[in-house]
Amino acid sequence: MSSEELQNTDTEARFEFKKEENSAFEAEKGLDEETIRVISEDKDEPDWMLQRRLRALKHFEEMPMPDDWPGAPDLSEVEVDEIVPYIRPDIETRGGAENWEDLPEEIQDTFDKLGIPEAEKNALSGVGAQYESEIVYQNMKEQWEDKGVVFCDMDRAVQEHEEIVREYFMTKAVPSSDNKFAALHGAIWSGGSFVYVPEDTTVNMPVQAYFRMNSDGMGQFEHTLIIAEENSEVHYIEGCSAPKYSEFNLHAGGVEVFVKEGAHVQYSTVQNWSKNTYNLNTNNHITIAFAGEGQDIDTGAKVYHNAPNTKSTIESKSIAKDGGRTNYRGLVHMSDGADNASTAVECDALMFDNESTSDTMPYMEIEESNVDVAHEATVGKIGDEDVFYLQSRGLDDDDAKQMIVSGFIEPITEELPIEYAVELNRLIELEMEGSLG
Repeated sequence: MSSEELQNTDTEARFEFKKEENSAFEAEKGLDEETIRVISEDKDEPDWMLQRRLRALKHFEEMPMPDDWPGAPDLSEVEVDEIVPYIRPDIETRGGAENWEDLPEEIQDTFDKLGIPEAEKNALSGVGAQYESEIVYQNMKEQWEDKGVVFCDMDRAVQEHEEIVREYFMTKAVPSSDNKFAALHGAIWSGGSFVYVPEDTTVNMPVQAYFRMNSDGMGQFEHTLIIAEENSEVHYIEGCSAPKYSEFNLHAGGVEVFVKEGAHVQYSTVQNWSKNTYNLNTNNHITIAFAGEGQDIDTGAKVYHNAPNTKSTIESKSIAKDGGRTNYRGLVHMSDGADNASTAVECDALMFDNESTSDTMPYMEIEESNVDVAHEATVGKIGDEDVFYLQSRGLDDDDAKQMIVSGFIEPITEELPIEYAVELNRLIELEMEGSLG
């Protein structure tokens, strides 16, 4: 689809469609050692990765469900044994095709409706697209490949960049012992992105990965690993979506970002999950959460400062209506020796009514005295006087509230390429109308 066709296409129609299931391989429901071995064998993984998966499975089996966290969402209906953990789509090229035309028609049509090929042409340095459990398309513009930038799927990275992956994969930032769902992810992860930016290299257009779930009752567990060497820079954008399902699905992705001295990484995500998809990510990023009726959105981030003069910013914005609940739960760790490091955590919440709620639960672990740590949280309600003022300027009630929300999220949308900023605003409008999920 062209940019003009995408703009004229109803946004709900672009996300709320579902294709007939067509897979080359599908694991049995549930999680046990045999399932782990089957997945690892299907991917032809080295033994060290299989052993990490089995170690993560052991952590998962030993850990209780995290129902004792303050303000934890209700996870009583999450039944891992009812989830299909791995579905390999039926495509000829393992690791992703380099041309959209090489994909089966139904997969081409899926990503065409989502606007991914058009965005690749207009605003991106590279694109990866995952369908079910594996990457189906992967491409990086030649100008960046020539500079040594690597952007490939994680399964290929395990084979072709084994030493780097072995050093960083779930060993430092998000170990499988971190929590029960990090352990689940470590046991059955599949797909995801590997980004490596060499020293003194600036990738001045974003790279993007898009993850799409299509099948009822499946789990998606992609892993993203980003490594920025000294004095490098990259902006990584992640998009995720799923149609409405008759049964619950589970998304438990993982993201690890390593930023070396003088480097800068911006990680942004735009997610549109249906209301019966449990999204239990283990990552850190700029985030916008929207909770409607019956939704409990629990988001957060972890940042570790392990070197002097390091800086980080966490931005979290949440919107709640019709009794929805949002919660930010995050950790900032300042290691001993992280002299002159600084971090700023900014959590802003906007309420539509008196029934909706928002909580902020920051954790700060400070082991170094000469650091700058700031946390700011604000909670506000859409005021009648604000709506009345905009109505006096000719807007109706819905348009007035949408304008207020657009202004609220603008500090984040202005960091995104225009195609994504427009799309995010359209998704927010649909959520406010109750059209999605």
